[in-house]
Amino acid sequence: MSALHPTPSRLKIGVSACFLHADPGRSLFTNKTLQYMEQSIAHWIMSAGALVVMVPCPTGETARGDVTLKHYAEWLDGVVMHGGVDVWPGSYGEVPLKAAWLGDRVRDLYDLAVVEAFEQAGKPIFGVCRGLQLINVAFGGTLYQDIETQHPGALQHRNASAYDQHVHEVDIVPGTRLARLYPGRQRATVNSIHHQGIKNLAPGFDIEAWSYPDAVPEAIRRNANHGRGYIAATQWHPEFRSRDGVTLDDTPLLHDFLAACSEARARPRPGHSPLRIRDRAGRLLRRALLRLR
Repeated sequence: MSALHPTPSRLKIGVSACFLHADPGRSLFTNKTLQYMEQSIAHWIMSAGALVVMVPCPTGETARGDVTLKHYAEWLDGVVMHGGVDVWPGSYGEVPLKAAWLGDRVRDLYDLAVVEAFEQAGKPIFGVCRGLQLINVAFGGTLYQDIETQHPGALQHRNASAYDQHVHEVDIVPGTRLARLYPGRQRATVNSIHHQGIKNLAPGFDIEAWSYPDAVPEAIRRNANHGRGYIAATQWHPEFRSRDGVTLDDTPLLHDFLAACSEARARPRPGHSPLRIRDRAGRLLRRALLRLR
């Protein structure tokens, strides 16, 4: 493999970080903030020969130096927005309906700045689960804080015991890019590990798959008429491959994203800032993350 694909020619793909915030009660790394990625998403991207780099948050009490998210966006060929904790409802202008749905505001601001940096650099962005929700919020959409509570007739979209073995069906929208990636597949089975979901779709995006039969958006893509760069996302986790072959093959999704990264390496398509951060503290953190003046 190395002889066929020397290191300089391999794509370099960023993955946004998950956070474990400082906890004085934790016995390992006591009172330290951890940034990490789950190994399946790294192995999924690596399966196509790409190099994977976690994009760390450059701010915090231990921060040193002048590295920003803009530097990572300029250096890398694309980014995958990782799954994880709930999106804070305040990020889309709502008040949390329950304390359990507070999410992680700090991670939201970091993730929003990652999306902004890669969008401005003209590099492809692919979102997974929370990543789909975060992209929708970044570009002006809103979310159900809890699908089963707020969407009448909803399926169970998360089962803590079954976790990534919990599945449901999706309908792929005819004529979309996703439909072209899966010719002849109008309905497919995907894993489901979420309780939030898209309520109002961000302007400029198209829905490429709906959950069946409760019609919650499960895949989105930016319309070519509303932006020059590649942005797509799935509510399911393509990296959690089903060993029994029940769930939709993840390979076409990965190859589509990496093909866009190869194209952007040769011809980046810089965009603009999508963010609508409402408060001064959030704007100040965004400026620190991107080192804006």
